[in-house]
Order: sequence, then structure tokens, then C-alpha cells
Amino acid sequence: MFAAERRQLILEMVRANGAVSLRELARVVQTSEVTVRRDVRALEAEGLLDRRHGGAVLPGGFTRESGFPQKSHLATAEKTAIADVAAGLVEEGEAIVVGAGTTTQELARRLARVPGLTVVTNSLLVAQALAHANRVEVVMTGGTLRGSNYALVGSGAEQSLQGLRVSRAFLSGSGLTAERGLSTSNMLSASVDRALVQAAAEVVVLADHTKLGTDTMFQTVPTDVITRLVTDEPPAHDDRAATELQALADQGVQIAVAGTGQGTGATEQLPPPPRGRRDMPLPVQRGRMPQAGQFRGPGAGGLGADPMERTARVADMRRR
Repeated sequence: MFAAERRQLILEMVRANGAVSLRELARVVQTSEVTVRRDVRALEAEGLLDRRHGGAVLPGGFTRESGFPQKSHLATAEKTAIADVAAGLVEEGEAIVVGAGTTTQELARRLARVPGLTVVTNSLLVAQALAHANRVEVVMTGGTLRGSNYALVGSGAEQSLQGLRVSRAFLSGSGLTAERGLSTSNMLSASVDRALVQAAAEVVVLADHTKLGTDTMFQTVPTDVITRLVTDEPPAHDDRAATELQALADQGVQIAVAGTGQGTGATEQLPPPPRGRRDMPLPVQRGRMPQAGQFRGPGAGGLGADPMERTARVADMRRR
């Protein structure tokens, strides 16, 4: 495929989906990510699209939100690996809340095997994934249906969450930065996500690497409220995503990086430095956590206080 043909196809994919990862672009045009990155830079120079960490979006994509059909085809392997790791945090008999999104839908499919679980959600897709799970009770919020992501939003959804208390919330969003936390492009979705957070003792964010460093209009979860982040391994060339991960760890977010190779679900964790938080952290090592590793502190092989040591270990994690 000639460069002009390749770039036209890239542009068509971005226009159709709103946002596309470099991995997905490289797969579709059947070339390397290095070549795709060069094409994206050229298209950005012409003002036809904007680059983001690990992907490309439409110009002005800061406020744009892709619909469910487009999102469901993006970073599918990454979302599967993230859902596998996140499911390992959930124990039998727990009560949790699960927000709307394609990654949380993948999580819900795995939660169907957890007995005695109670799941509160505003997502029709999450509820559908659990509909035939005999040992899982599903509680849906009220509200108005938002068709683009099959979620219930509005005052009805928020009011139904008042007085609720569960062990943890699992949320995804449109972007995640260390400075601002989790954000989304829709005001109604953001408001319901904030209500879900208020109901939980612990907040777990599910975000693939393309969302790291991306900031959108409405903040849903400030960084200091996020207990854990489950993400996938950034590409080796994506220094900004790795830097964002380290910045999140420095602010106290516990990070689990899910491996996508051969569906192993292997993880590498970056431990945060000790600090006070509003919530009560649960034990890190859970019953079904793949390759049960723990978040280690200085002197135990983890990321210590030495910035050079932390940088070297993050670089080593990306190479693997």
C-alpha cells in the first residue's frame, strides 16, 4: 500500500470512529506502528487529525465522544486483559458498583462466575452480561436512557444511588491524567459516575493505554480518590504514557499493568509511595489475582523513593 493510500485509510478510520489507537491502525493498514506514527504526524501537520498518546483523534476531539459501536472495536485485546485482572479483585459475596463502558462490559462478563455477588449498575450492557448469572444479583439504577452508550443517566439515576454503600466501584472513562484524574466528554455521564464513586469505599479505574494522558471536558474521579488503576502495557515507544503511569503512582494510585500476550493476564504492579487517603485500602493480594504479586515498597524490590530507580523500573516494565 502506497503512503497516500495508507493515510487516506487512516483518515477514514479516524473520521468513522472519532479515535483510533496506533495498534489498531497498524493492524488494519498492515504495517508497523512506526510507519503509522509517521503517517499520523503528516496528517496532523495538514490539520486533518490530532495526535493523542498512542492514537489519533479528529481535530477538536477534546469534546467528542465516540458511540458504542465505534468504541467496541477499539483496543479489544487490551480491554480483555484489563477485565481479566480487574475480575481478580472481586471476591465472593461482595457488593460492588460497575459503571458504563465497553471495558466494564468485558468485566461484567467475567463477574458472572463470582457467586453471591451483588452488582449495582446504570449500564444496560453490564446488566445484560449478567442477566443469566444464577448466583449474581443485579440492581439497576433508574434514570433516562442515553442511547449512545446504553446507560441510564440524569437525576433519576443519581437519586437511586443515594444512601448506597458498597465495597468498590469499577469505572472507565474517556481520558485519564495524573493532574486531573478520570474524565469523560458527556456531562450527564460524568454526574452519574460521580454518584457511583460516592457509594464506594474504593475506586478502581479501568483504562487502556490510549486514554493515558488524554483529558476531556468533565472530571468524574479526581486522582486522589482513585485507589487503583488497571491498564495495559504501553507500547515501547510511548514515553508519555509511561510517564503518566509513574505520575499516577507518585500520587498514590496503585497500578496493575495487564499483559496482552497470549491472553496470559500477567501483571506488573507499580507501588505508590505511602500517603493518607480518604478510603481504606484493601489488601493488595487478592484470591484470584493473576500471578499474585503484591505492591512492594522500598527495600522489597519495588519502586523506592529514588526517582532514578523508579524511572529505570518503568522503562524495564515497558521493554518486557
